[in-house]
Formats: sequence, structure tokens, C-alpha cells
Amino acid sequence: MTAQTITWDDTVLPFQLDRADVRGRVARLDGVLDQVLKQHSYPPVIEALVAEMALLTALIGQSVKLRWKLSLQVRGKGAARLIATDYYGPAEEGEPARIRAYASYDADRLDHDAAPFSQIGDGYFAVMIDQGEGMVPYQGFTPIAGGSLASCAETYFAQSEQLPSRFVLTFGKSQVPGGRSHWRAGGVMLQHMPSIGGNRPVAAEAGSGEGGLLSHVDILSGEDSENWTRANALLETVEELELIGPSVSPTELLVRLFHEEAPRVFDAQPVRFGCSCSEDKVRQAMSIYSQKDIKHMTTEAGVVTADCQFCSAHYELDPKTLGFEAKNA
Repeated sequence: MTAQTITWDDTVLPFQLDRADVRGRVARLDGVLDQVLKQHSYPPVIEALVAEMALLTALIGQSVKLRWKLSLQVRGKGAARLIATDYYGPAEEGEPARIRAYASYDADRLDHDAAPFSQIGDGYFAVMIDQGEGMVPYQGFTPIAGGSLASCAETYFAQSEQLPSRFVLTFGKSQVPGGRSHWRAGGVMLQHMPSIGGNRPVAAEAGSGEGGLLSHVDILSGEDSENWTRANALLETVEELELIGPSVSPTELLVRLFHEEAPRVFDAQPVRFGCSCSEDKVRQAMSIYSQKDIKHMTTEAGVVTADCQFCSAHYELDPKTLGFEAKNA
């Protein structure tokens, strides 16, 4: 592994294409994705969905002016019932952001030979932003659309934010000669800059996308549309090895793809696996129950147990110390 690879793994690099009025992110996930996926023994089709969702979360989370947490969720009626991720913004400047992810699925209904996205079925894609205490959380929803989670995210930004967005992602297990197999992911996000002064056309109620949803052609016109089309055509030339290989850094990739668009990069954001669960939070969640309720939750061993769905942490608590009656005693 080269020094360059170590420098850029598990980071998100923000950039801007000044001539196209487009901003973007380049993400590289390595160790953090291994950490996310090793918390559970998911089947390969579910692993692929979690990997794609984690990569999307890193790209989107870094683009939001976040004080606390961004959450993405996909809920479907298929075998893959839920894919949920959380992105925690850095508490202090220079600290890493943290990502965690979880999937719920019906093992009996999984088709292990089918495309992972087909396991979701009908459902919705949700974005939730929680800026912390004293702030009203934001929630936005769009139907499952397109053939990937990336397409769902593009539809969300067009439909809910009227911001044309594009994601090109690649992910999977890789192995260097003599090394161990591990997960690796890379991707690029493009997003048209928000309109200033109300020059952007008003999007029609019925869009040109799947099921009447909005797409970039319903939002952009004139020079904005030309710039967006040109930037996307350049992005189409990206190769998988450029996104996840060890020999091309994100800055070199941006120069290769967009040198005519005057790319400008900003400070990279490191990303790590991290969970916010704790015994105190479990106790807080239990504080709404009476001692009678707590008794029903108590095991034969005389303890109340709780497991974190994201990191598999296991908690065993004395039932006498739980519930609002114990708290007020």
C-alpha cells in the first residue's frame, strides 16, 4: 500500500467547478466500510446495499452544514426491509466525521442471485437532518425510483430540494497480492449550485422523471442546463479503478476529469466508523416504562438486556434501576 493510498482512504474531498457553477465531493472509504460491515454477518446482496448507502451517506453528509446528525433510510416492501445510516458531523474542527449503518431483512425472501436493489421493492427514500437540541429536525421523503440507491438520492434532491445532483459510485471487495480481502468504495457527487436571485425556472408539478418525479431537465434551463450536461458528460468518463484503485488520488482524478472546468478543492474531511449508543441512552429509553413493564422485559437471569442494531453492543442492566418509577425513587 502506498503512502498516497493511506493519505486518501476514508476521506471526503469537497470541490467546486467554477466554470460550470457545480460543486461536488469525492469520497474514498476503506477501513470505515470494513468496520461498518463487520458488525453483522450480512448476506452479500445486503452487504452491497449497506456499502452503497454508507458511501452515499459520506458524500451527502459532508455537503450539509451539519451541527449534529444526518440520517438516510430506505424502507421497502421487499426482502430488504430497511437500510439505515447515520452521519455525525465533527464535534470540533479537524476531527473526523463518524458513520454507522444497519440493515433489516427477511432472509427467507432474499434472492441471492438477483441485483441487490431489486430486493427493496416498493418503498421510500428518506433524508433526516437533526441539528441538535433546540432545533426542529428536518425530514424529506421520495418514492423508491431508478435502479440504484444513488438514483433514489438524485431523485430526492431534484424533488425535495430542486437541486440537480449526480452520483457515480463503485464498491466491492478488493485484495492486493498477499493481502486480505476487504471492502472498498469510491464515488463522486456533483450538484448544481443553488440559484441566486430567482433565475431558476419553476419546476413543473409533474416532472419528466420516473413516475412523474422531477429531474434536472425540469429544473435547469439555458446556460445552467448546458453547464450541467457538460459536467455530467465529463464525469461519465470516470473509470472504476480511478474511484477505488491505489494509484490515483482524488485531486489527480479531478484534474483528469474536469481540468477545463477550473476545479477548486477544499480541505478533506476524514471519516471513521462510530456509534453513539451508550448505557446512559439505554437507561433514558427505558425511562418511559413502569416497573410493571420492566418486569415483563426482565430475563430469567434477572436482567434487562438491550443490543445496539448498529454496532452490536450488548447491555445488561439491573431492572430495579430502570423505568420512571425507579428514576423518581
